Amino acid sequence: MPDYRKMYFELAAKVEDAVELLVKAQQKGENDYMEGKPTITEFKIREASEKTDLHQ
Repeated sequence: MPDYRKMYFELAAKVEDAVELLVKAQQKGENDYMEGKPTITEFKIREASEKTDLHQ
Protein backbone atom coordinates (compact mmCIF):
# COMPACT_ATOMS: atom_id res chain seq x y z
CA MET A 1 0.00 0.00 0.00
CA PRO A 2 1.43 3.43 -0.94
CA ASP A 3 2.60 5.69 1.86
CA TYR A 4 0.36 8.68 1.12
CA ARG A 5 1.73 10.72 4.00
CA LYS A 6 5.27 10.40 2.64
CA MET A 7 4.07 11.17 -0.89
CA TYR A 8 2.23 14.28 0.35
CA PHE A 9 5.26 15.64 2.17
CA GLU A 10 7.52 14.97 -0.82
CA LEU A 11 5.06 16.85 -3.05
CA ALA A 12 4.82 19.73 -0.57
CA ALA A 13 8.61 20.01 -0.46
CA LYS A 14 8.84 20.10 -4.27
CA VAL A 15 6.10 22.73 -4.45
CA GLU A 16 8.01 24.85 -1.93
CA ASP A 17 11.17 24.47 -4.02
CA ALA A 18 9.26 25.65 -7.10
CA VAL A 19 7.78 28.64 -5.28
CA GLU A 20 11.21 29.60 -3.94
CA LEU A 21 12.68 29.39 -7.44
CA LEU A 22 9.93 31.61 -8.86
CA VAL A 23 10.28 34.19 -6.07
CA LYS A 24 14.05 34.37 -6.62
CA ALA A 25 13.54 34.80 -10.37
CA GLN A 26 11.01 37.57 -9.78
CA GLN A 27 13.32 39.35 -7.32
CA LYS A 28 16.23 39.11 -9.77
CA GLY A 29 14.06 40.54 -12.54
CA GLU A 30 12.93 43.39 -10.31
CA ASN A 31 16.51 44.15 -9.25
CA ASP A 32 17.75 44.01 -12.85
CA TYR A 33 14.95 46.37 -13.86
CA MET A 34 15.72 48.83 -11.07
CA GLU A 35 19.43 48.85 -11.88
CA GLY A 36 18.90 49.33 -15.61
CA LYS A 37 18.46 52.52 -17.52
CA PRO A 38 14.88 53.60 -18.09
CA THR A 39 13.61 52.78 -21.55
CA ILE A 40 10.85 54.44 -23.47
CA THR A 41 8.67 52.23 -25.59
CA GLU A 42 6.63 53.86 -28.29
CA PHE A 43 3.38 52.27 -29.33
CA LYS A 44 1.95 52.85 -32.76
CA ILE A 45 -1.80 52.74 -33.29
CA ARG A 46 -2.64 50.71 -36.37
CA GLU A 47 -5.55 51.45 -38.63
CA ALA A 48 -8.42 48.98 -38.68
CA SER A 49 -7.37 47.72 -42.12
CA GLU A 50 -3.90 46.80 -40.75
CA LYS A 51 -5.22 44.74 -37.85
CA THR A 52 -5.20 40.98 -38.14
CA ASP A 53 -8.08 38.75 -37.14
CA LEU A 54 -6.72 36.16 -34.72
CA HIS A 55 -9.98 34.21 -34.70
CA GLN A 56 -9.91 32.98 -38.30
